[in-house]
Amino acid sequence: MPSTTELIKELREKTGAGIMECKRAVEDAVGDLIKAEQLIKERGLAMAEKKKDREAGQGLIESYVHAGRIGAMIELNCETDFVAKTPEFQQLVKDLAMQVAASSPRYVSREEVPAAELEAEREIYRKQALQSGKPEKVIERIVEGQVERFYKDVCLLEQPFLKQPERTVKEILQEAIVRFGVNVTVRRFARFGLGETATKESPAGGAPGA
Repeated sequence: MPSTTELIKELREKTGAGIMECKRAVEDAVGDLIKAEQLIKERGLAMAEKKKDREAGQGLIESYVHAGRIGAMIELNCETDFVAKTPEFQQLVKDLAMQVAASSPRYVSREEVPAAELEAEREIYRKQALQSGKPEKVIERIVEGQVERFYKDVCLLEQPFLKQPERTVKEILQEAIVRFGVNVTVRRFARFGLGETATKESPAGGAPGA
């Protein structure tokens, strides 16, 4: 059976949480790694929720260019300059710039999607469901499922994270909040494609990772 130290190390590698947080989780889970990982996730969500409204005035702006044809810039904020200068934070903002270039989001979060655009999408999905002969009682459920897929296409926080597709960008940012102990939030981004007539840029204003 792995020692407590080995369990803490493995849990930290899996979750990115701090040593003391992993130690508490392993102890509370009585050595059950799966349960400890779940505790880290639950506590991380709680911590992220508590910190999401805190002022994040520091951070970094990072860019990514692919083959001279696609480029992206993103501003990732945090609460302290100390955190912004850590290699982990710098790597995260680089990864997110790459995410924007590769996945073409239009908004940071679902809250930024204009109500008129969302309603137009709903109407399209509703008409498609009616034309396919679906029963009236299941149409709204179908529409809501399509809306969730729409969010995953256009909202950065809802997208699968490129390096870990089984997790969303939002989950990665929530873990960053736990790991750094401060609020971490995407403020805005812009994406450029060679020959495009307009720049894809998210509205400024920021969206918390939680």
